[in-house]
Amino acid sequence: MSSRLTARRYAKALLQIGNVQGNVAQLHQELDTVAAAVGASADLSRLVASPLVLPKKKAEVFETILAAAKVSQTLRHFFRVVAEAGRLNLLPDLRRTFADLVDEQAGIVEANVSSTQPLTETQAKALTASLATRTGKTIRLTWQQDASLLGGLKVQVGSTVLDASIQGQLRQLKTQLLSA
Repeated sequence: MSSRLTARRYAKALLQIGNVQGNVAQLHQELDTVAAAVGASADLSRLVASPLVLPKKKAEVFETILAAAKVSQTLRHFFRVVAEAGRLNLLPDLRRTFADLVDEQAGIVEANVSSTQPLTETQAKALTASLATRTGKTIRLTWQQDASLLGGLKVQVGSTVLDASIQGQLRQLKTQLLSA
């Protein structure tokens, strides 16, 4: 089974636990904190990734670290299960997948916008409102500069790409002219 599928199963389980306990936001914040701490510490990163350290030993060390960091009992128990299963190396995927599931549950969709210039506040609000109407979901915009675009923008929401760039419009015009 791929690591992303395995991470998804663990993330779904954690989300279900959070829904039952009513502490999804707290678990999300704590998971982000733990993942950031592991990413920032070379020693913790090596511990998580090392196949030489027995899963039970990893679970004990991780439990000690999480208890010292005052992480909730729920997340400590969750990490004990993950560590004992030898899956601590999935932490980055687990973090990302859990965040995606929380967003999905809340009806939030990420829209990646590419353009040559940053969007103004007015443009960003108008685009967000338009995409929200089109998708029926709350939109979170992320912007990146794409110098290859001559003008306009490209927006990706999930697997859908909306190409309002000059190149896209020229391709569309070419296709229409060739088919006429």
